[in-house]
Amino acid sequence: MTARPAHFTPIDADRVQPTRFAQSLWGEDHLNGPAVVGLAAYALEAAFGLPEFLPARLTVDLFKAARGVPTTTNVTLIRDGRRVRNSECDVVQDGVTVARATLVQYRLAEPPPGEEWFRTTDFEPPAVIDAELSPYMSSDAVGWTRAIADHQNASRKRYVNRAIDVIEGRPNSPFVRAAMAAEGTSLVTNLGTAGVGYINGDLTVALTRLPQDEWVGAEAESHWAADGIAVGTTTLYDSAGPIGTGLTTAVSNPAAQIDFGHSRFPDRVRREI
Repeated sequence: MTARPAHFTPIDADRVQPTRFAQSLWGEDHLNGPAVVGLAAYALEAAFGLPEFLPARLTVDLFKAARGVPTTTNVTLIRDGRRVRNSECDVVQDGVTVARATLVQYRLAEPPPGEEWFRTTDFEPPAVIDAELSPYMSSDAVGWTRAIADHQNASRKRYVNRAIDVIEGRPNSPFVRAAMAAEGTSLVTNLGTAGVGYINGDLTVALTRLPQDEWVGAEAESHWAADGIAVGTTTLYDSAGPIGTGLTTAVSNPAAQIDFGHSRFPDRVRREI
C-alpha cells in the first residue's frame, strides 16, 4: 500500500525530516507555512491536549525560514489551570528556533444565558470536495476552481483544503486540520493581481469549536496594508458553519514575489502547497 502524503517523516522519537510536500514557493529550501504550523499544533496537542479542553487559540511566530533539514519540537506546559491551560512549542533546526507556538486551551462549559449578536454568513463551499492534493480557491470574480492562478485579481477570496498529514502514518486531528487551513489566511488576503508579495511572519488561529469535516474553509474578512505591512483576517468554516478566525501580519517581499501563473516551481509543487 502506498503511504499517504505527509509533510514530515519520523527520524526517531525526537526528530522529523521534511518531505517534498513541505516545500514552499518562497525559496528552493524553504518550508511552507502549513507544514510548520501543523507540526507545532501536532506537538502541542500530542503533549498537552485533553478531551475536556478546547484548543481555543494557537499563535505561531515564524522567526525565520524553516528548511528541509531534521527538525525537533520542544514543548513546555506553562500553566495547568482548572479552566485554562497554556503551553509553548519551539520548532528547532540545527540548534536554532525557527518558530515558536503558544497554545491556549479552555475547559468546555455550558454557555451563559441570553442572546448574542453574530455576523450573518453566506459561505458556500464547492459542491463536491474530493481527496485530491490541490486546494479549492474561489474569488468573487471567478468562483471555485482548483488553480490559484485563476484568482490573481482584486476581489474577495476563499479557500478550501483537505490538508495532508503533518507526520507520515499519523492522521491529522481536527485541531491540526483547522490550524493548517488557517495558514491559508495569508493566501486569501494577500493574493492580488500580480500574485503574493507579502510573506506572513505569524499566524493566530482562534477556535470556538473543532471542525467536523476532513476539509476546512477560510474566507477573507479583511485586508489592510500600508508601507509594506499587511494585516489579514479570515473566518474559518466547516459544513456546519463558522468555527473561528484566522489572523496574520505580513511584510512586503517583492524580491520573491510569487506569481502563480509564472512560478519558478513546476505545476506539481503548485498543486501541493
